[in-house]
Amino acid sequence: MLYLSRAKFLSFALLALAGMFSAVLVSCSAGETGGSSADMPFVAVSQFVEHPSLDAVQAGLKEGLEKAGYREGESLRWELLSAQANPATATQIADKYAAARPNVIVAIATTSAQSAVSRASNIPVIFSAVTDPLAAKLVDSVERPNGFVSGVSDLSPVKQQLELIKEILPAAETLGIIYSAGEGNSVSIVNLVKENALDAGFSEVKEAVVVLASEVATAARNLVGSVDAIYVPTDSTVVSALASVVEIGQENSLPVFSGDTDSVGRGAIASIGFNYYDIGVQTAEMVVKVLRGARPGDLPVEFANVLRLDINPAAAESMGVTLPESVIERADETVQ
Repeated sequence: MLYLSRAKFLSFALLALAGMFSAVLVSCSAGETGGSSADMPFVAVSQFVEHPSLDAVQAGLKEGLEKAGYREGESLRWELLSAQANPATATQIADKYAAARPNVIVAIATTSAQSAVSRASNIPVIFSAVTDPLAAKLVDSVERPNGFVSGVSDLSPVKQQLELIKEILPAAETLGIIYSAGEGNSVSIVNLVKENALDAGFSEVKEAVVVLASEVATAARNLVGSVDAIYVPTDSTVVSALASVVEIGQENSLPVFSGDTDSVGRGAIASIGFNYYDIGVQTAEMVVKVLRGARPGDLPVEFANVLRLDINPAAAESMGVTLPESVIERADETVQ
């Protein structure tokens, strides 16, 4: 029998009330904790913020589980909570799931993964859309994570992306990058950009650092006139405000490129990378292995196994760019 201290009991009680009355914690499932058959495996999902890329991870995860025979309400207990980009809320969600003790916690994005790993000891955690799990201190090694943690990284193919930008903009010399220093994955991406920029033909990388999504537009405006293009990495804070970057790019004929293909459909000119839905499906495959008895720490961290080139000719035109035929001909997806 589990005995709770008075302080812990009160904290759980307050958290439960907050879940009922606060708009901060958003549940996206009919299968709430304790509302489904105890015979069903229970998958609890913690998503750091709601934006198209991470929403696509969640959709791919659910679809992948369904294809493996785990359907919500029939053969699976499923709960999804969003932290709404608030690290403190991500910790509250982790505490809630630690008390609920699901079969697997799926943590989407770095901050949610760090919270889950730190608060939910001895519960399997499969992370998704975490760029650098080593730097985030989630695993001991990529090959053998150890413990109760593993997952799927969304490390961008930065070298190929820089080469693509240079192919589209041969005269570009200075590249601007907007990111949140509070996201460890973004810092890793920025370092990779700096390491590969010279070889790709860029002479300088200018950084614009933000803390909140509300600061992204200002950061983009500050780059106008000092860079030849803007690169938006797979940064949850910045991607959630991508529309403002695209708008500034259109107003100032400043080309905007993205680190993920989902953002191309939202107005970025092009990206070579992966679709976050596919990352979600790949994550589901790892979750299924755990549900069927595998130990997460014995599963090597996986990376995106499907890369593609997406282009948006209309977005390019709106920013004063003509896409080369060499890029158009080999595109896997052309946004209409």
